[in-house]
Amino acid sequence: MSDGSSTDALVGILRREVAGLPAGARLPSSRDLIARHGVGPVTVSRAIAQLAAEGLVVTRPGSGTFVAVRRSRPGSQAPDTSWQAVALAGRPQAPGGDFGAEPGGTDDTSATAPAGTISLAGGYLHENLQPVRALGAALARAARRPDAWRRAPAVGLAPLRAILARQAGPGVRPEDVLVTGGGQGALSMLFRAIAAPDSPVLVESPTYPGALAAARAAGLRPVPVPIDEDGLRPDLLADAFAMTGARLLYCQPTFHNPTGTVLPPDRRRQIVDVARAAGAFLIEDDFARHLGHGRPVPPPLVADDRDGTVVHLTSLTKPASPSLRIGALVARGPVMGRLRGMRLVDDFFVARPLQEAAVELLSTPAWDRHLRTLGTALGERCAVLSGALAQDLPDWVPVRIPAGGLHLWLRLPEPLADGAVADAARVAGVAVNAGRRYFPAEPPAAHLRLGFAAAADQADLVEAVRRLAAAVVR
Repeated sequence: MSDGSSTDALVGILRREVAGLPAGARLPSSRDLIARHGVGPVTVSRAIAQLAAEGLVVTRPGSGTFVAVRRSRPGSQAPDTSWQAVALAGRPQAPGGDFGAEPGGTDDTSATAPAGTISLAGGYLHENLQPVRALGAALARAARRPDAWRRAPAVGLAPLRAILARQAGPGVRPEDVLVTGGGQGALSMLFRAIAAPDSPVLVESPTYPGALAAARAAGLRPVPVPIDEDGLRPDLLADAFAMTGARLLYCQPTFHNPTGTVLPPDRRRQIVDVARAAGAFLIEDDFARHLGHGRPVPPPLVADDRDGTVVHLTSLTKPASPSLRIGALVARGPVMGRLRGMRLVDDFFVARPLQEAAVELLSTPAWDRHLRTLGTALGERCAVLSGALAQDLPDWVPVRIPAGGLHLWLRLPEPLADGAVADAARVAGVAVNAGRRYFPAEPPAAHLRLGFAAAADQADLVEAVRRLAAAVVR
């Protein structure tokens, strides 16, 4: 009998024996196996190695060979991953791991919602609001470029950086721009680059849940700073810096998510001045710059910043498509060097074809036409949703009718609870966002965020409110 056939025969015998033994049981020694089966030491060694490769046994030098923990139960179709609880012991759970797990907690309902569900929970445009034809044409033109598949620079393509610099303001240079793969990854990079673990980071209350998840994943402690009808309050911000010693502020000055507030000009200057006086960075999340409802949008905070206090974050995913994963960071000074270094560690560069497509899209008249059409459509949808609420749920009054963005922010009348309403809405075929996840600490009241951009059309918005009213009354 050849060595190969002897090994195969012994593997088969031992595999059957292992199947009948409990996890952790010790197999006979190599000497015993040689004597019992009349094979050589090489055959035994190869057989044990084969079983170890299959995950059936583990070898411990000096102790012997033992039956491994079984990864699946005999006769079960589902894998048994309970062993991972031990392997992951001592490692803290990722703060974003349950992002969206609460009722009404996710922005992406497409994969889990039953057929017929109307989404008021989305953070992106419905496909019929996206510039699908312009995107397709831009991607086709980009793919025809002879260098389309070459490696892109770590900082991004020069033409794209120039376009994004112009959008950020006259004081921003292309070399101040770092192209990123969308906004969420850039936000995660910023938190890790700027603040040390266990440091406080000041945030508006309420604020974007993705920012809270990213901050906590970076080991930071979000500290709430209340807002009023005009947004972040400079006096309370100064107090928060003084009390916490924070060196980082995250805020959304334009069409704040979820409330829709826009910081007025005087407060915009004060907020930057307060951060500068504290020796702190200010992360300006400008996700909604292209989502105005036809009215002029204030210039970004970074446009008037000269000493690197403001780090500006923008993205094309909101006004274009969730799959156009192109964003940008604008930063000056040593922090930009740190961000470039992190880019090389995280992902090297953003895919060149996607960057080339973004250049093509932003360089054509079709982009400006899309933004004008989008602004009109969003304004109309906002009015339709507000009107439907006033008719069918008059006690659900929006905190404000926003002049831009994708959402209405509602304070629910007592004794309604946001989680219970979100559950009832889901049963009625409507996806909404419960308000509790937007607060870094205990929410002062029950709120809902209702989006008007993810539904297919205005009729769906009216129908969604009708379903909500019937669900709550029931």
